[in-house]
Parts: sequence; C-alpha cells; structure tokens
Amino acid sequence: MKVRRILALVLSAALAVTALTACTSAKDEASQKSADKQTTTLSYDTVKIGVIHIGNPADGSGYTYAHDQGIVGMQKELGLKDDQIVRKNNVSDSDPAATETAIRECIEEGCNIIFGTSWGYMDKMESLAEEYPDVYFCHGTGYKNNGKNLNNYFGRIYQARYLTGIVAGMKTESNLIGYVSAMGSENSECTGGIDAFAMGVYSVNPDAKVYVKVTNSWYSPTEETNAAKALLSEGCDVIAQHCDTPNPQLEAESAGKWGVGYNTDMSKDAPKATLTSTLWNWSAYYTYQVKQIVDGNWKCENYYGGMADGLVDIAPLNKDLCTEDMQKAVDEAEKFAEEDKKRREEVDIRNGADQMVYQCEKLVSEDGDKFSEDDKKDINDKVDALKEALKGEDINLIKSRQEELTAKFYEISEKVYKAAAEQAQAQQGADGAQPGNDAGYTEANYTDVPEDND
Repeated sequence: MKVRRILALVLSAALAVTALTACTSAKDEASQKSADKQTTTLSYDTVKIGVIHIGNPADGSGYTYAHDQGIVGMQKELGLKDDQIVRKNNVSDSDPAATETAIRECIEEGCNIIFGTSWGYMDKMESLAEEYPDVYFCHGTGYKNNGKNLNNYFGRIYQARYLTGIVAGMKTESNLIGYVSAMGSENSECTGGIDAFAMGVYSVNPDAKVYVKVTNSWYSPTEETNAAKALLSEGCDVIAQHCDTPNPQLEAESAGKWGVGYNTDMSKDAPKATLTSTLWNWSAYYTYQVKQIVDGNWKCENYYGGMADGLVDIAPLNKDLCTEDMQKAVDEAEKFAEEDKKRREEVDIRNGADQMVYQCEKLVSEDGDKFSEDDKKDINDKVDALKEALKGEDINLIKSRQEELTAKFYEISEKVYKAAAEQAQAQQGADGAQPGNDAGYTEANYTDVPEDND
C-alpha cells in the first residue's frame, strides 16, 4: 500500500542516518574531539572575544554603536574584563584584505570567539574558520554555516518595523513617506524590513505611499544624506531608514519634517524630528552566544531572535511629536500580534493532530492484518483519546495525546516494515533469485558468437 511504502522509506532513511552517524570518519572524530577539548578548557576568566566593526562605536549612534553596546552589555552580564574584548573598528566590509587582517590580528591576540558584525565579512570568516578550527566564528546578517565552528546570527527586525510603520502612517500629512535603504530588492533583509514597515503604514493609513531610495552601501554617511534629501524634495514628510548613521533623521529635522530612526534611539540625535526608532538590543544575542560556548553547549546553530527574545524593539514614542492615539495603536498591534501567534500555534497543533489521526486510521485500515490485536487495540485507544482531546480547549493535553499516538504509530509502522521486508526476502528465495542479487533480477545468459570471417 502507498502509506506502507512511504513509511518504509521514512524508516529506511532514519536507519540510514543512524548508520552514517555511527560511521563517522577518523577525521571527523578528531575534529569533534578538538572542539570538545576547546569548550571544556574555556572559562569566563580565560575567554577572549574579537569584534569586527564596520564603523566606530565612538560615533555614539547607529549600527556599530548598537552592536558595541551589545558587547558592553554582554561583558557586564558575564563579568568579563576589558582586556578580554578586542575591537577592530572601521573595517570596510567591501575590503577582503582589511577584513582578513582584522580577523587574523584578533586570533594572534588570543581571541577564541570572533564576531563579525557586517554582511561583507562573511566569505573571509568562512575561509578562516576552516583554517582555525579551534576558534568560533559568528557572522552577523549573513547565511553561511559550516556545521563546525561558523554560524550566523540576525533577528526578526520586521516585527519592530511594522510597529514603526504604524507611527509613520499616523503622522504623515502629505501621505508620502520616504525610506532610505542600504540595499535594494535583491537583499531579503532590506526588502523584508521595507515590506513590514509599509504594511504597518497601510494598516492605519491605506492612502499613504512609501518611496525608497537605495544607497547600495551598508555604511555611507554621504549617500544616506543625499538619499534623504532627495526623498524630502519629492514631498515626503516622514523619513524612515535601513542604514547605519542618523543622517536621514538629521536631514528630516533640518527640513522641519519627521523621521523614524534605526539601530539606536535616534531621538537624541534629532529630537525635533525622530518619532521613534527600530531598535536592536544585541546584548541579548551576545550574552546568549558566549554563554553557550563557554558552558560547553555550542551546537553551531544559527540564531534568529525577535521581540520575544528581547533582541528587537521600538524606542519609546517621542512625546513631543506623537499622540496618545499613536501609542494606543502600537500597543494594540503588539497585543494582537501575540494573540495571533498563539492562535496560529494552536491551529498548527490541531492540524498536526488531525493528520496523525488520519494516518493511524489509514494504517489500521490498510495494514491491520500485519500487526497484533494488542497493537491494534492500543493504537485505536490512543486515536480515540486524541479525538476526545481535540474536542476541548486544552492544547497541552492535545500535544500530549498526539505525542503518545505518534510514538505508537512509528512503533507499529516499523513492525509492518520489518514484516514486509522478511516476506520479500522469503519470496525472493522461493523464486530462486541468484545469491547476492538483492533486487531479484534474473542473471542474463551470454552466448559467444563466432567472428564472421567473411
């Protein structure tokens, strides 16, 4: 039957994975032992952390400052000394040689963990991770992971951007909103943020439009200024941004308009313009990641936190520029977002439970003659228990009943698979299949043909 064949494939794949895991090569074992040794010898007194910055934290605002505040927060939380942090500032992420030099200098200074905070550091971090297997490389905003000592980290910044879009949509008078973006539609990070912001705008002001200017650089103060000026000249009266400096906010303030900052609370840079800002709290990640490594819990997993993790947020609304209605709209959106998330999770759980009931009933119907009456009674009882749970509102009970049924489902499926395999082998022997010919093909007989001498 179709279900049985699918289950056989699933179980075979699972057994194959187990076998492959057991057959780890000597090289992989050596690499793992090296990693284990490293994590057991690191301590909060000896760990040393290198940070590669595209800008300078001394700027006091923007992207690099936000990341460095995260490092400062992590250092304080974990009780690290100043000499356990090595910073390399103003490292252009479009200069591979400069990137490599900065990373090597960190390693030469004894760093065990390297955080690269900008997109363009990715390829060099990947190659150097291979060269230095005993150093942990964590790359911000990228996508590469080597499964050993290189992972990546970012967050659900779109959650906060949606909320700031609500504020911008309620504030605009011209219904023209500008957005300075570091990259264009080819970059999912920027595109996702723009989309979320525009959806926030639309939720409160369907007549407003969002216009985007792209700088094609993650850090370009001059281009960020020029892009903001261009948007203002086109009639935009609120300027949002996905770029590193507060320059777009400064231009909005200079023009007597408003703005939405990014990375840090930019109301301190442009108090007469900045309505709110999309914020990163990088200490949430940096503290988590260093603890994972030092405590010996490194799994080379990528990190993608959100508002629930304390990684992203929005700055307090500027009371001199924003109304109580704006705050109320933001609060309601946050509340509904949490409720929607909970509802989606409940729907997913119920759908999964319904699917498991269907699979089990089909298994009993099609293959019930291939397992014992006790197993049949047990799985039917567990199906009934899950169906009864689905009638109620206790999600934890549904999850518990589904887990019990799933375990029984795979237990019986494995028995059915093994019985089918044994039957196939017995049939193969009865049919006189050639020894060693697992597929049961008949061996071909060959007859030599004399050469034609004509």
